[in-house]
Amino acid sequence: MASLSENQRYHLKKFIKELESHSARHTEFVTVYVPSGYDLSKIIQHLVQEQGTATNIKSSQTRNNVIDALERMIQHLKLIQRTPPNGLAVFAGNVASAEGKSDVRVWSLEPPIPISTRMYRCDKNFQLDLLRDMLESKEVYGMIVMDNRDASIAVLKGKSIVPLVSAHSHVPGKFRAGGQSALRFARNREIAVNEHFKKVADIVKDQFLNSNVKGILLGGPGPSKYRFFESGHITGDVKKKIIAIKDLSYTGDFGLEELLEKCQDELAKEGVIEEKRLMRNFLTLLATKPELVVYGERNTLNALELGAVSDLLLSEVLDDKKVDEFEEIAKRFSSQVHIISTETREGAQLRDVGKIGAILRYPLR
Repeated sequence: MASLSENQRYHLKKFIKELESHSARHTEFVTVYVPSGYDLSKIIQHLVQEQGTATNIKSSQTRNNVIDALERMIQHLKLIQRTPPNGLAVFAGNVASAEGKSDVRVWSLEPPIPISTRMYRCDKNFQLDLLRDMLESKEVYGMIVMDNRDASIAVLKGKSIVPLVSAHSHVPGKFRAGGQSALRFARNREIAVNEHFKKVADIVKDQFLNSNVKGILLGGPGPSKYRFFESGHITGDVKKKIIAIKDLSYTGDFGLEELLEKCQDELAKEGVIEEKRLMRNFLTLLATKPELVVYGERNTLNALELGAVSDLLLSEVLDDKKVDEFEEIAKRFSSQVHIISTETREGAQLRDVGKIGAILRYPLR
């Protein structure tokens, strides 16, 4: 399942939160999922049949609420006419807080990821697990940063690098102690390097062979990573998963960050790269051409209302009301809106400078 962009994730979470805020006293909230490519007219026919079945409900209030919810949903689907490419999720029910009152509402959403599930459910709550699962659908990549003496194994989950295991070898330095022959020293060093490679390969196998990693990124200083790749210690199934080998300046945590930076082509479809690229551009302009960026709520709002904003950057920690306010203004001036996570160092910097920033189309001063 593909990963969501931060914008898609934000709006889906907001949609789920809205529906979670409602619950019924009885089983009268209607949930319908329409699979991608499914004939919408068949769904409408099914809902009409359910209306007939609902007439048998003993409680008059529950019966009326279910029939009304189905009717609102049927009329809504008739306006949509055709199932969207990713399918459709539709919800309807009486959300009036006072018993005996009627406030029947209907919501619909084309999910950001195609759905294959067909569902009709009448319950006290809207059925949202399928949408919640989409929020968790982050593609995972394995990461290996190593040289002859050290190795760091991690996974890239969404935008977060999660360290798993570190390994350190007993490979001696390049210079032999006095009295030791060059040949013997070289042989002992080679044995130690080989043992290190075998140890790292075993760790990689344990961590990644039967996992859901989409691919493995390998990097490190010098030729060690290439020797490791060709050492014969990596199992064939694991080797097939290695999609990139990169020259790095560092090992350890800095090496993992550098490996991520250097794998932009391989991760081009992942939101983390686009987000980091955008934030790097913002921070570079802030340092070199500060007249082309603004940050903080007041300054950004002023630039936005003047139509000067090219890219609006909103931290995910902002409340929904504030995001909605800025998005509405951005639409009027065709400004691109980007929800920025705090899972990257760059995203954390936006949070720390006021949670809101923008790259401008032209200087304001």
